[in-house]
Amino acid sequence: MSRLAQVILVLVVTAYPLAVYFGIQYLSLGALLALLLAVAGLRLLLISSEKHSVGGRIGAGALAAILAAVAATSWLRGDSQGLLWYPVFCNLLMLGIFVHSLLFQSQTVIERLARLREPNLPPSGIAYTRRVTQVWCGFFIANGAIAAGTAVNGDLSLWTLYNGLISYLLMGLLLAGEWLLRSRVRRSTGTTT
Repeated sequence: MSRLAQVILVLVVTAYPLAVYFGIQYLSLGALLALLLAVAGLRLLLISSEKHSVGGRIGAGALAAILAAVAATSWLRGDSQGLLWYPVFCNLLMLGIFVHSLLFQSQTVIERLARLREPNLPPSGIAYTRRVTQVWCGFFIANGAIAAGTAVNGDLSLWTLYNGLISYLLMGLLLAGEWLLRSRVRRSTGTTT
């Protein structure tokens, strides 16, 4: 898949809450669902051509399948309520990936990411990445629960505000906080984590 197509698909997935909000306001439900199903179908078709690990393709495929499922559910129900559950299922998927790496893999998701920059991670770094993976699991649980609350509430403005802005800000704060903590630990111990 071309770099431009990848960027467009990432933007569509990232902007999903805004796309749903404005799509419901300015498009017919049928047009919005057709657009979302087309995006999911395109993503599923293009996954096999990507040069990612099998796990990366499976995760991307799962996200596309979730998008197709929520759009199909809304189509079958004849309303937009199903679309509000996409962020919940994305958080559940991410939680599953992170928990699976904690329980069943030799390296956690965060350790694999850390080893891209530092292949010879010391034992203290491995322990640190394991703790960070656990923190992300907690984040996905809390974020998914709040996303579910906004979906059940049904207030589209509140749902869009949380899932399209606040959740991204919280994720950014967690990333920045972890980076600051890691920098402080490195300076104080003179080690790499």
